[in-house]
Amino acid sequence: MADLQQRILDIIHKPQLAALATVTEQNNPWVRYVVTVGGGDFSLRCATFVHSRKVDQIKHNDNVHLTCGVNSLMEMKPYLQIQGKAHITTDKEELHAFWNDMLSPIFDGPDDPKYSLIVVEPYRIEYCTPGSYEPEVWTK
Repeated sequence: MADLQQRILDIIHKPQLAALATVTEQNNPWVRYVVTVGGGDFSLRCATFVHSRKVDQIKHNDNVHLTCGVNSLMEMKPYLQIQGKAHITTDKEELHAFWNDMLSPIFDGPDDPKYSLIVVEPYRIEYCTPGSYEPEVWTK
């Protein structure tokens, strides 16, 4: 299991494009691209606007799904299917810790009142390897 955990961390630790699925108020799925960064505790974070549609959807239903790990069609490699609970934070320390220059075209710095973070706490992660039909599963 420790080997699986390390392989998961190897994928989530760097900033990457991911597909985030939420549930609308009408109980329909909604998917969009976000840039995530994962921590050593398996949590993933991404920046968003405080009043975005995904924030409203997470407040209504905190169940989310992320797919990440493949960044090129030319190089298929292991990827993750992540189920988790999400929450929104505007904690000043967390916003400053997450801040990077790539966010500056979108927000007016880490103290911008429009800036918030989505924090996803996974409870199930499937490690999928191309060519294999059976993922390895990590659960909390």
